[in-house]
Parts: sequence; C-alpha cells; structure tokens
Amino acid sequence: MFTRMKEDINSVFDRDPAARTTFEVLLNYPGLHAIWIHRLSHKLWRANWKLIARCISTFSRWLTGIEIHPGATLGRRFFIDHGMGVVIGETAEIGDDVTLYHGVTLGGTSWSAGKRHPTLEDNVVIGAGAQVLGPITIGKNGKVGSNSVVVKGIPDNATAVGIPARIVNNKNSEGHSLLDAEIGEKLNGSEGKESRDKAAKKFGFDAYAVSPDNPDPVAKAIGRLLDHMHLMDDRVSNICKEVNNLGGDICPKDLPELRVGEFVDDEKAAAKRRESKVESFDPEI
Repeated sequence: MFTRMKEDINSVFDRDPAARTTFEVLLNYPGLHAIWIHRLSHKLWRANWKLIARCISTFSRWLTGIEIHPGATLGRRFFIDHGMGVVIGETAEIGDDVTLYHGVTLGGTSWSAGKRHPTLEDNVVIGAGAQVLGPITIGKNGKVGSNSVVVKGIPDNATAVGIPARIVNNKNSEGHSLLDAEIGEKLNGSEGKESRDKAAKKFGFDAYAVSPDNPDPVAKAIGRLLDHMHLMDDRVSNICKEVNNLGGDICPKDLPELRVGEFVDDEKAAAKRRESKVESFDPEI
C-alpha cells in the first residue's frame, strides 16, 4: 500500500511542475485524495459491501469534486490534474501512467448492464473537458484533445481531437505518421520532431493532450486536397505540353490560378460589409 502511495506522489512531481513539496501535494491535490479513497471503496465493492462503497464514493465526490464509481478499475501511477468535474463510470478500466485533466467524463452510452464504459490503456492522456463515451478502447500512448467527444476507439500512439473526435496523427512503430507514409513523405522537420519528443519526455507528458502535431483535422484535410489539386494541375500541364510538342492542339488556355490570398481578400471585404451594416443599424452615440 505504501509503495503505491509513494508512486502516486512521485507521479504528481513527474507531471505537474507546480508541485513543490510532498507536504503540499498531500494537502492540496484532490486527484490524489480521490484515488486513495477510491482504493478503499473499490475493495469494499469487490467484497460485496456495495452500499458502503457507494457512500464512501459519494463522500469522495463531495470532498474532491471527482466522482469515481467504486466498480471502476484504476492502474498504477494514475494522475488526475486539477480534477474538478471528472466522472469515471462503473465499468471503466484505466491502465498505468494515465493522465486525466479536469472535466473529463469516462461515460456510458447504454442503460444495459455489462461493459459500457471506456478502457484506457497505458500512458493515455485525456485533455480537459473531453468526453470519452461507450465501451471503446483508447490504445497505448493515445491522446485525446481538450473538449473532444470520443465515441469510437483510438489505436495505439494516435491523437484524436474534435466533435466527434477524429484522428489527426497516427504513428507506426518507427514513429512516422501513417498518413505521410502512405503518400511517400517524411515527417516535416524530423529533427524538430525529435526535439519535441525529447522535451515531452523530459516533462513526462503533453499538457492537455495538445502539441504542435495536433492541427485542426478539417484544415488538414483541406490542405491535403489543395496539395492534390496542385499536383494534378502540374501533371495535366506536362501532358498538354508533350501532346502539343507532338503536333496536337490541346489546352489552348491556361487554367486560372487558385490563390489563398483571394479567400483572405474576400473575407476582409465581407467583414467590412458586415461592419458597415452594423453601424448603419446601430450607430454609435
């Protein structure tokens, strides 16, 4: 028991740079208190003292603002940072070295008995306000961005963001992006990526499951489409040139260029129109 408690305290120092002394951690970290109280209620739950276990769990929620059902299974070195509003359901299973931030829900989507809450494997990070719902599995080293809603499982080493959550990066065993590998590209700035990984390892985690490798999935998809369009334009231009060299007469006119600046200019013009309409409706006095 004391070994587990020591591990829990050390995990706070490993993942929260604000922690200064052991005494401060013991007094001021509700996540730590909630985990320790849960271990007592979980033993009572497994011993079929379910009413007492639920009462202790309710007391823990009142004391810490964190609700952990006595039936939930928690791994070693589990860390809840800040903690307020965290809800962990009865059949949730949490592996080792997992980090949750405030407002996280590991909830169910069914009223049927049986497994209905998520499973988090080792080294998972769930950002603040994220909702992980249903009997799904978040794979090892998986990350869920803040305020995301996850309703489908996430493979190992993947990061998911958005509502509903989409996978924005998924690395193979060598650490390369599977999406980039499919189109024969390397990670942009591999040296920079390595330095970021070293920094994350130094501090022990990526805060709130957010890192420079987590772009907006919609913007990333649009960027891929634009890259594909430009590539196809180049290929069509080369085909037209070769056919014309052979005596053909195709592609007499150049295609209009697609410039991102046009969208920016249009948006600025639209913003000015909206501003003028607001002023005409409600002029300043």
